[in-house]
Amino acid sequence: MHYTFDILGVTPVFTFFNYQQEVENNPRRSMAYLGSPECTLDGLIQATELIPDKPDWDWDAVVKTMVNFWLHHESNIQTWRREMASFSEATLLVARVANTHVLRQEFEALL
Repeated sequence: MHYTFDILGVTPVFTFFNYQQEVENNPRRSMAYLGSPECTLDGLIQATELIPDKPDWDWDAVVKTMVNFWLHHESNIQTWRREMASFSEATLLVARVANTHVLRQEFEALL
């Protein structure tokens, strides 16, 4: 399986957890969202343990994808670190990980 990872933005803690409780209840979904109170690779890797109804993915491969992103997008990460510093402590950095095979199937089903 192949995965993608990207940092999406900053959101209030309540908004993020409310979204996870309402939307992320399908373990066969193509995407999962991660929330971390700090803009660190360790924080986002730890966030994978908090995913409700965690999809049946190769989580070692997911973490490898996250590490590769971290190694190749330093300027993007620095931008999000500055962005996080401008918000209050009650916010999370939000990232998305997606299973590209399942995502492709979902898009093809729309056609």
